[in-house]
Amino acid sequence: MAEDLNLSNLQPAQPRKERKRIGRGLGSGKGRYSGRGIKGQKSRAGSHKMPAGFEGGQTPIDMRLGKLRGATSADAMPIGPFRTYNQPVNVGDLGRFFDAGAEVTPETLKATGLVRKLSIDVKVLGEGELTKKLSVSAHGFSKSAVEKIEAAGGTVIWLREPVVKKRKRHKAAAPAAEEPETSETEGEDTAEPDEPTEEASE
Repeated sequence: MAEDLNLSNLQPAQPRKERKRIGRGLGSGKGRYSGRGIKGQKSRAGSHKMPAGFEGGQTPIDMRLGKLRGATSADAMPIGPFRTYNQPVNVGDLGRFFDAGAEVTPETLKATGLVRKLSIDVKVLGEGELTKKLSVSAHGFSKSAVEKIEAAGGTVIWLREPVVKKRKRHKAAAPAAEEPETSETEGEDTAEPDEPTEEASE
């Protein structure tokens, strides 16, 4: 029979590891500087309160590196009211949640749980397969999503006019000026020497 449990035979489930008591004299092994080295910022009290990414006062690496631009980037700039967001919905999800001939709108997407808010634009993406004829209304569509919806016999209704990206026009290089052709006799004196007259010879 197991021994009765009482205060005299209590033991921890795992052996306790005692912490190193630093700063208790040179004989303790962690005296004098207490493992903090000699001077410097990290030897001072409160040095553990430095924010993440702090590099001693120099410009942090996240500010030195270039930023990835765009609405879908985690580092999109500028941030705040000028940053654009949208809620993605794939055509494969439309085929699973809607019957053939149904009308898909942001309201019906929220009712099915495919989007969370009506205040954020909805963009339909082309991942997955769609075999049902649907009338889809959204603020944006990817090129592949439009192709798959129309291939299944459905229609696409834009709630916001698509943004047409302007192509940058590069100035055409000026044609090199043609050098005028020079004749072989150019620069040479073609005039015949004057013949000595009789008067000059006399």
